[in-house]
Amino acid sequence: MTSSNDRPASSGKRPASGVPAQRTGSRGPSGSARSGRRDTQRRRHDEPTTLQRLRAPLLSLGVIAVIVGVSAFVLTSAAAPTYACTSIDTVQAPVEGEIGQVQPDQGNAHLQAGDKVTYPVCPPASGKHFNRSGFGPLQPKVYGPDDASAPTGWVHNLEHGGLVLLYSCDKGACDDPSIQQLGTFAQGFPDSPVCGLQPGIVGPVIARFEQMPTRYAALVWDRVLYLDTLDSQRVYDFYAAYGERVSDGSWIAPPEPQCAAPSPSAAPSPSASPSPSASPSASASPDASASPSAEASPSAEPSPSAG
Repeated sequence: MTSSNDRPASSGKRPASGVPAQRTGSRGPSGSARSGRRDTQRRRHDEPTTLQRLRAPLLSLGVIAVIVGVSAFVLTSAAAPTYACTSIDTVQAPVEGEIGQVQPDQGNAHLQAGDKVTYPVCPPASGKHFNRSGFGPLQPKVYGPDDASAPTGWVHNLEHGGLVLLYSCDKGACDDPSIQQLGTFAQGFPDSPVCGLQPGIVGPVIARFEQMPTRYAALVWDRVLYLDTLDSQRVYDFYAAYGERVSDGSWIAPPEPQCAAPSPSAAPSPSASPSPSASPSASASPDASASPSAEASPSAEPSPSAG
């Protein structure tokens, strides 16, 4: 029998010294340590810091801020003007026998996407422009005061021989009667003077523009007619005289005509009259001299609508 004094002390009692009993691991009934067990101390998981807890919301806010910033930049860039003006043109004294005034040529180079241009003189009757669908040339029509239209687009219409009629709201051309008058102007617009292009192909483009000296301005390539009152017939005459110009069978304007230039022989000229050298042949063979001229006439004088 085992004496009571030999029994192990209760694990719940502390030594008399007051020092806490150290854990010795799990033991069996005999007091020996259980095999296969190791002393382990329970670890308490560290609580996340404030930054760790807020990391996901902060990342989300950052992504949202980037998206908003990029969107604002894109919208601002799209709304920003694609052009600027160094100076505003001045109205010159009229030249007898002419309509409107000449404007120095500003070239006809094409712009790339995102490019901006500064025109030396506004409104520009030439210059850099877009060659992109929806940007230039513009669809010929009446553009309202709030419709998108810019010289980077309608200068391309000028390059093809179209007429552009500009009006200024700041100078009083945007009331209802004025807008109605612009519509009437478009309805009565004539065919082009050389190629016979019907309205709606390259012109007219009627658009708002503020950087000009008068209430209205009619433009063809390298030439401008300034008006304080819209005189439709005067604009039609201006277009007939300068919209498409040919001299001696060569195009003077516009830079990109929409038809071939008429042959110089199509128009009567001093060279068409019989010359001394031609007289003998004409008298010797009247029928022969008449036949070539009769055949040459139709081919030498193309109809305006042929282009």
